[in-house]
Amino acid sequence: MFKTLIKELSTTQIIALGFLGTIFIGAFILCLPFCSSNGTFTPFIDALFTSTTSVCVTGLVVVNTASHWSLFGKIIILILIQLGGLGIVSFVTGIMMIAGSRITLSDRLLLEDALNLSTLKGLVRFLKFIFKGTFIIEITGAICYSFVFIPDYGLIKGLWFSLFHSVSAFCNAGIDLLGENSLEIYASNVWINLITMFLIISGGIGFVVWKDIMDGFKNHFIKGFSFKKCLQKLRLHTKITLITTAILIFGGALLIFLIEYTNSDTIGNMSFSGKIIASFFQSVTLRTAGFTTFSQSGLRHGTVLLCYFLMIIGGSSIGTAGGIKTTTAATLFLSTRAIVKNKNHLVVFRKNIPHQTVTKALAITMVSISFLLLASFSLYQAEGGSMVDVVYETTSAIGTVGLTRDFTPKLHLLGKLIIIICMYLGRIGPISMVIFFNNDRRKELVSFPHEDITVG
Repeated sequence: MFKTLIKELSTTQIIALGFLGTIFIGAFILCLPFCSSNGTFTPFIDALFTSTTSVCVTGLVVVNTASHWSLFGKIIILILIQLGGLGIVSFVTGIMMIAGSRITLSDRLLLEDALNLSTLKGLVRFLKFIFKGTFIIEITGAICYSFVFIPDYGLIKGLWFSLFHSVSAFCNAGIDLLGENSLEIYASNVWINLITMFLIISGGIGFVVWKDIMDGFKNHFIKGFSFKKCLQKLRLHTKITLITTAILIFGGALLIFLIEYTNSDTIGNMSFSGKIIASFFQSVTLRTAGFTTFSQSGLRHGTVLLCYFLMIIGGSSIGTAGGIKTTTAATLFLSTRAIVKNKNHLVVFRKNIPHQTVTKALAITMVSISFLLLASFSLYQAEGGSMVDVVYETTSAIGTVGLTRDFTPKLHLLGKLIIIICMYLGRIGPISMVIFFNNDRRKELVSFPHEDITVG
């Protein structure tokens, strides 16, 4: 019966239900007494919120992670972060591979959809690459963190902090064990800032980009290709991702630096070099990590508007980040430029991007913004307060960012439920939820006559 039910579901529905099931299992475990530091039951809504923010790698919290949860509870949170970062389907398939189980065609099709790929070729090999790369980067990050955390917290606690924060940063979760103020105590520590930014970018840039860059290194050092030829051989997806990511990080950092330069509530009291590193960290963490080195509630409104923009875009496809993704934003920008220049086709680096991709990018953006407006209106009606803070909260949740203007701890039951839904839809994608409820697989067999309309 169970197998029959599964066959009736689309891959989108299976993935969405997989995330939902993991969230509820995590919530039931976290509400048990041995998961809290004082040995009492955690209210289910708070456990559900924590499980959702972990699986959806967001970082918004309604209880203090460092003080509320026991060691066992924190280990459960870490497992949920790792599951959510890699993707439930990817993780389960990986376990099947380790156990020696055969990966069937239906498993491969499900994995293809989970990783948002367009081909089954080399799928299992690509999954192995993801697991190996993730393990290497997270361990490397933990070792780098240990140079600071071990002297500060001792050997055992320092190693635990190093591992937890490395996984949390790589998975773009933004959940920390340092207290209520995230990484603010390390705002002037260049090493911690650089390692955290490296891990955030590594996780958020996308696994396909990793693979493409690694293949480029092999072509250069093993096959002797010139650096220029290696760049030319990069996929169009990789080129657009790297260029867009660089523009957003450096452009965002510059604007934050200029707007917040004299703001004593954020970076105004820092040294010149401290302002630069804090501006870069803020630009990186907005896409979509959730760590912070200064209070978000003190941001000037111009910076808040910039934060909305960066959080909506988020990271890159087939990675651990959320948002509409860098390639989606780049596609919309490039297609708009093509229309303005009266071009019939969207050509980038001598490659023609299909019209279907442009249409999908438009749909993703419109559905995401529509849901953002609905969620912001609902949260404002439920909680009141400043609309600036409300929109910041919902944008952060839908983009799976995890930054807040001190609004999350004030949420009541209905507000928590709204943010839980936002985090969940942000992780699986609002458009995936639309597809979830539309399982009509029939093809259009009728073609109607064309008639143009006037727009603009």
